Formats: sequence, C-alpha cells, structure tokens
Amino acid sequence: MIRIVLVHPDIPQNVGNIGRLCVGLNAELHLVEPLGFIWDEKKIRRAGLDYWDDLNLVRHSSLETFLKKYSEDRKFFLTTKAKQNYTKVNFQNNDFLIFGSESHGLPEALLRENSQFILTIPMPGKVRSLNVSNAVAVVAYEMYRQICG
Repeated sequence: MIRIVLVHPDIPQNVGNIGRLCVGLNAELHLVEPLGFIWDEKKIRRAGLDYWDDLNLVRHSSLETFLKKYSEDRKFFLTTKAKQNYTKVNFQNNDFLIFGSESHGLPEALLRENSQFILTIPMPGKVRSLNVSNAVAVVAYEMYRQICG
C-alpha cells in the first residue's frame, strides 16, 4: 500500500485532488491537523468528485501523534530543500510519502531529524516548486511503478 501524508494542508482543492489520486492508486491518505481550512468545505468534495466515499482516509490530531503511531515505519519527506532525487530511492510497500503545507512546507526540525530520508523533485526550470497535488502525483506514481511494476 502507498501511504500519503499531508501535514497541515492549506488548500481544500489540493486535498480533494490528492484524495481522488489516492482512490485511483488504492492508497491511504493521512491528514495531519490542524488543517488550514474548515473540513466541511464543499471544495474538497468537489475536487474529489464522487470518489470521496471510497477514500481510505486517516486523520491525526498532530504531527507528534502521527510520528509516534508510525515510529517503526519508513517515512520519506518531500521538500525543495533536499538534494536526493526521489527517483534514486527504492520504495517499499507501506512506505510513507510526507508532504508539508502549501504555505510553509515541512518543519525544519523534522527535516533535520530525518535528513537521510528527505527527497526532492528536480526543478530545472524557473519555479521554486510544484503544486502539492502535482508533487504527490509525481512521487506516488513512481512509488507505484516500483512496487506494482
């Protein structure tokens, strides 16, 4: 299983898009609170369309709660601040792909503590980063390719 984690996501449409992607990949979506929007927002469901009821969704009250619950599992942290390309990793079933909020990314302390597990998507052009839903799709499909062939 592919497991996607969004830490403090800000934009409901991105969560909806990522939720739809997770349904398509039969992946789990983990949301770490606080969220930067009201959960009932229609924009989430609209972006996820009629697939939302099929989503394998897990919510966590804090980043600390999530990290403690899955302390033994492999976790990869995606950031523009990394040097290791996501394509250089051999992903395994049940690894976590962890993405930060659109406005702040992942906490610096978390990245420092997990420096051997931080990955990036190459950006040869004139942008700082991809939209988080695009970044999730890029890395999740590479993980799927490796695991499922």
